Amino acid sequence: MVRANGAVSLRELARVVQTSEVTVRRDVRALEAEGLLDRRHGGAVLPGGFTRESGFPQKSHLATAEKTAIADLAAGLVEEGEAIVVGAGTTTQELARRLARVPGLTVVTNSLLVAQALAHANRVEVVMTGGTLRGSNYALVGSGAEQSLQGLRVSRAFLSGSGLTAERGLSTSNMLSASVDRALVQAAAEVVVLADHTKLGTDTMFQTVPTDLITRLVTDEPPAHDDRAATELQALADQGVQVAIAGASGGGSAGGDAVPGRPPRRDVPLPGPRRSQIQGGPQLRTATVLGEPPTGERARVADLRRR
Repeated sequence: MVRANGAVSLRELARVVQTSEVTVRRDVRALEAEGLLDRRHGGAVLPGGFTRESGFPQKSHLATAEKTAIADLAAGLVEEGEAIVVGAGTTTQELARRLARVPGLTVVTNSLLVAQALAHANRVEVVMTGGTLRGSNYALVGSGAEQSLQGLRVSRAFLSGSGLTAERGLSTSNMLSASVDRALVQAAAEVVVLADHTKLGTDTMFQTVPTDLITRLVTDEPPAHDDRAATELQALADQGVQVAIAGASGGGSAGGDAVPGRPPRRDVPLPGPRRSQIQGGPQLRTATVLGEPPTGERARVADLRRR
């Protein structure tokens, strides 16, 4: 499967071979010792995969259910008549399919897949960057793409990537893609990162968005045994990133007195060590989910950016 797809998740492996993720993880560790693959957080890649980027066909089959849930939650952030930028990626493509229902929306993108998803949307204007087509992910990159973004100002940027850590922020494996993503960030007042749990704790070559510029993270709930992802989520929250967990209690659809079209303001406990392991200790920290303003230094930075 790794040879065919370039990368595979442990969850998908466990489903295909009908065994537990614990068993799969042990076997993957043995295969790595034989030099047949490299382990990555939440999955495995071909040897030397740190610098290798999987193409769109391979990425589109990884964590599909998680990407769908993330896109559902992220779409609730977007309001009628808003102007946003959406970067390239399989998760952002899922988001674009849901944005087709938001009237009066203007979407700036360098992704052919995002533009295609919105091509027939009623009352949604799509603005594409210039640039050179990068066939592996159907995105426009290069100086043409970056220059077309100069002078642009929108409310939010929705970006994905190859890895996300609290230390370096969002990163990707390709230099040209990273450069365009940085230009997209400069055009937005807020940055929303869409990343499933397999990317948490993964660090790739080129930084696109440092942690202090990430306003929100929309992700899925890591498996109970995935302490690394839980630790990374807590570290991101400690640095002021607002974390929204798709599928978690309180992280789903709006209810009560919520504003229509916008997710409710709630505090969602971050996944972490099993509660039985921390009974009697300090309570789990919480990350403010969707709608809470930044505080402290982040508030000052946000104010300067608005000016």
